[in-house]
Amino acid sequence: MCKVYDVINNRIMELLDQGTVPWRKPWNAESNMPKNLISRKDYRGVNVFLLSCLPFGSPYWLTYKQVQDRGGYVRKGEKSTPVIFWKWIDKNDGDIQDNEIPTSTKGKVPLLRYYSVFNMDQVEGIKAPEPQEVIKEFNPIHKAEEVIASMPQRPEIKYGGNRAYYSPSYDYIQLPHQHTFQSPEEYYSTAFHELAHATGHSSRVGRKSILETSYFGSHEYSKEELVAEMGAAFLCGVTGIENRTIENSAAYIQGWLRKLKEDKTLLIHAAAQAQKAADFILNRKGGEDTEEEQ
Repeated sequence: MCKVYDVINNRIMELLDQGTVPWRKPWNAESNMPKNLISRKDYRGVNVFLLSCLPFGSPYWLTYKQVQDRGGYVRKGEKSTPVIFWKWIDKNDGDIQDNEIPTSTKGKVPLLRYYSVFNMDQVEGIKAPEPQEVIKEFNPIHKAEEVIASMPQRPEIKYGGNRAYYSPSYDYIQLPHQHTFQSPEEYYSTAFHELAHATGHSSRVGRKSILETSYFGSHEYSKEELVAEMGAAFLCGVTGIENRTIENSAAYIQGWLRKLKEDKTLLIHAAAQAQKAADFILNRKGGEDTEEEQ
């Protein structure tokens, strides 16, 4: 059982180190919940976070054996994702292995195991049913669309999956489809956040926190997130929409508070970089960082 906890904890820590907070999503994926292709049952608990945060378009998942039994195959180089299974079971059940429960346990015991699964997007030779997703009408906000369209040297924006992120290595932004967001404001806040990250690329304004590898919770990571949040807030202000990004950032708030106590200059420096990022996106020539005396 300890091994199962280790596998899942390590996977969550991996995602956090990559900058993915699995439970932070301002879009609605309820109609696209991850489910097993064979049983058609929705995954539950931590499995929802482990699977939903991955950039796949299909909600369906299978074990390697299920893929083989259906006559399909997993594409070369594809990596599996761990999911857990647990239920109450009698100790004398022949399915239990000796190392899965303490020897002193009697009666009903919780059986906890993990399995490796693959998304349908990683598989060939099997046809999945079309997801029954109710597509909501997306009403674009003209001024926000103008900002995105007019950004100089704008990175490619890809749509699909259940993650929003900027890839510094390949210089592109990934966003879920627009209609999956809870509101147009949520979509544009998220898009502005990722565009602010993208300004850190060496081909644009360049920022240490983007150019150099930083880990979740580190000083540079926290600073970069603060820059992106503030940059999104500036752009939301310019376009006249409510900024909801920061409301969805509870996972970062404690870290920011700690960093602000450690470094009194963090907020001012991050705000200056955020303004520079917003100015670049808006194709404005940035002014001085200090205000002139009136």
